[in-house]
Amino acid sequence: MKARRSTMAARRRGSLTALQRRYCEEYSDEPARAHPHWQAAAIREAASRLVSPPEIAPHSAGAAVDVTPVDYQGREPDMGTRVNASPEESAGACYTDAVGLGNRARTNRATLKAALSKAGLVNQAMEYWHWSYSGRYWACQSGPSSALYGPIVLPRQHGTTRR
Repeated sequence: MKARRSTMAARRRGSLTALQRRYCEEYSDEPARAHPHWQAAAIREAASRLVSPPEIAPHSAGAAVDVTPVDYQGREPDMGTRVNASPEESAGACYTDAVGLGNRARTNRATLKAALSKAGLVNQAMEYWHWSYSGRYWACQSGPSSALYGPIVLPRQHGTTRR
């Protein structure tokens, strides 16, 4: 049973990584169209403002979630722009503290921030909907010296070798 769970978890991670790769590639098209003279590295860097490359994406590691509230009928409140809107599409309204938001959107974002911050999550300021816990960004914003997940280097013990 344990091997089956491990296989299922690996498949889930694989599909999340593939999804993250697709998001990254799709969003890369925007800066590529806007700046056709840019080299691939510059396009990747610009795209990573909004979509993490799959090899470092916190969502695939379970360290981040995208959140938007809904009312009792499942309707999303006014948040100023849709979830996953790019900075270009939303004229910067995707940023958590964007200027020019209406009062209702600003209040709704403040309510979301208060609830999730109280639970220990931190917001990634480029996306009002992106919240992290246990990842690198969370560690930088909340004080721990490192993320709670990811590879670790074990100290060498006398008489042993590491692979």
